[in-house]
Amino acid sequence: MKHILLIATGGTIASRHTEDGLSPQMSGNELLSYIPEAKNFCRIDVVQPFCLDSTNVHWKQWLELTGLIRKTYLDYDGFVICHGTDTMAYTAAALSYLIQHSLKPIVITGAQRPIDLSDTDARTNLLDSVRFASDDRAHDVVIVFGGSVIAGTRAKKERTKSYNAFSSINYPPLAVIQDSRILFYINDKGYETKPVSFSDTLGEKVFLYRMIPGSDGTVLDTLMDRYDALIIESFGVGGIPDYGDGSFREAIRKWTAAGKIVIMATQVPNEGSDMSVYEVGNAVKNDYNIPESYDMTLESVIAKTMWILGQTKDRREFRKMFYTSINHDLLFIPE
Repeated sequence: MKHILLIATGGTIASRHTEDGLSPQMSGNELLSYIPEAKNFCRIDVVQPFCLDSTNVHWKQWLELTGLIRKTYLDYDGFVICHGTDTMAYTAAALSYLIQHSLKPIVITGAQRPIDLSDTDARTNLLDSVRFASDDRAHDVVIVFGGSVIAGTRAKKERTKSYNAFSSINYPPLAVIQDSRILFYINDKGYETKPVSFSDTLGEKVFLYRMIPGSDGTVLDTLMDRYDALIIESFGVGGIPDYGDGSFREAIRKWTAAGKIVIMATQVPNEGSDMSVYEVGNAVKNDYNIPESYDMTLESVIAKTMWILGQTKDRREFRKMFYTSINHDLLFIPE
């Protein structure tokens, strides 16, 4: 019988109604009491490092979760993290980079409605997650939600209320869970033979700039002293607008000349970027040799950038690491 560690961190799944709205208040043991069936196929211990609405979860909690799993890694066969949905995709991406090559599953789940309500997705999601974490084929960081198993680097929350809140972007779900059965679409456990590795540092000075028509590129000048990396969320397959003043190109020139990291991403969730398609993107790519997101999710681009900056700020080394595929995060790898 598999031995699973349930890590409770708050979120909607653990929330109760208060005068000010939903607030995470239930303990991990309370959550576990709603899925007594789990005792039939695994043993579960519970730990609660923090209890937060996931809006308040950021890089400090990602490192705390990594440290907790690292400390207990040899004691358990799998891990289930109960987490709020709003930043779940960010946490899943971050843990995918902080904990690599894990032959043990690290499952992240949550719910759109609290677990103590009669009409809730919480009990199903939690039971599915514990079941998946107990499966011999499960490994690495995944999200289990709404019957889907999604690679930690490929998840995006696309619905704010519906039970099928998460989608797998530019990559198929790894598996589905139906009527207590796990049906794998991609079963690649053991494909890599590297030992599990943990990172304990992140470079949090990353800024995401979302373009709108008519944006003024000089705003990027005011950010350069405060951040080590700039991710530009541009239009379509990726490009830099020129409204006659050249402000964006000049800002990118200043950032790169200062040794800072500039990455081009896209506002379009599916199918990814390709700066070489249009002149507005190709010219910038050729002049400044900036990396782009290609088919990666925005959450993964942000988390991966933080992870790499925790190890190096060298632009050449950054580019090499950025284009190394980790936990299915990148299909298109440029030569």
